[in-house]
Amino acid sequence: MSESAPTPERLLKLVDAMEDQPVAMLVDLVVDRYVTGTPKRISREAPVLILRHDGERYVPGGGANAVANVIALGGQPAVVGVVGDDANGDALLEALRARGAATDGILIRTGYRTPTKTRILAGGRHAIKQQVVRVDIEDHVDLGPDEHRQLIDRLAEAKGCRAAVLSDYGYGTVQPSLLTAVRDALGDDCPIVGDSRYRLASFQGIDGATPNLEEAEALLGHAIEDTPEQVAAAARALRAQLGTRHLLITRGSDGMTLVGGNVGLQGGGVRTGETTEDVAILPVHGTDQVADVTGAGDTVIGAYSLALAAGASPLEAACLANYAGGVVVMKTGTATLDRAELAAAIRSDSAPLEALTWVRSSNG
Repeated sequence: MSESAPTPERLLKLVDAMEDQPVAMLVDLVVDRYVTGTPKRISREAPVLILRHDGERYVPGGGANAVANVIALGGQPAVVGVVGDDANGDALLEALRARGAATDGILIRTGYRTPTKTRILAGGRHAIKQQVVRVDIEDHVDLGPDEHRQLIDRLAEAKGCRAAVLSDYGYGTVQPSLLTAVRDALGDDCPIVGDSRYRLASFQGIDGATPNLEEAEALLGHAIEDTPEQVAAAARALRAQLGTRHLLITRGSDGMTLVGGNVGLQGGGVRTGETTEDVAILPVHGTDQVADVTGAGDTVIGAYSLALAAGASPLEAACLANYAGGVVVMKTGTATLDRAELAAAIRSDSAPLEALTWVRSSNG
């Protein structure tokens, strides 16, 4: 194994420890609707493909996909969010309940259109269906004082959770002003991990963050050169900007970059241990020839936070999230993985651990 890299045996123990760990999740709830059809002919009215409808299904998307991933890995999410009083909102609640999620913490808002991504897939009867178009329903919820209070009350009921996730897709539920309520409900020893598509810098006070490379570059205001030294410098600068204890940048086929990985080596608590500037470069698990990256970031934050709840250090959690992300990108559509799949990936591929490298800080 690489110097300071976790062993497969340690990671497998953490996979077992994920079972039944409680995680608070304040998320933007999205539903992914998949409509499949078989090509019939070209329309006489316009040069468009006519499909014969085969079926459709509703899958948790956005922050709801992070919830689904925590459930699939054996965790117990306490979900707080908002859906509309529409058919898509009903379908999302049903999809979450079918997976075993409690939905008591979800507000149903009159007149709000539940954010929905409808993907139309076409292909021959025995062929893999390919996406031909996507139609999005996007609405923004402006929380009133009463709704704000209701979300705070629901967060207070999550007391006892061992980690928390804030998944902000920009639809209005996950407000920076709610961060204090999360901290008050869960206490200083509970790590809060955040991901925000547009305003991660507004969530000052979170313990960890999982931006992708594009989001990291937007926050820094410049491209990140693909060398270990430049990636490490960017990770350090971004963590300083955000004020987090640890920061995990996902970089697609180039793997992941973690700064602050040695915080709390004896457990998931983030208010103990020395903060370091050392940066770990994690090679990708599996091949760089992926099937579908839809929702991979949700898998990463779900696995990362659940691992912290199970007692992992940020480095151990990042290694587990790296394996989890490598598994789901080989699946089509919005996907999850279970603990058996995660354990199988660890047993079958030690390369990400053996090739893990460090870019040490000048004062480390």
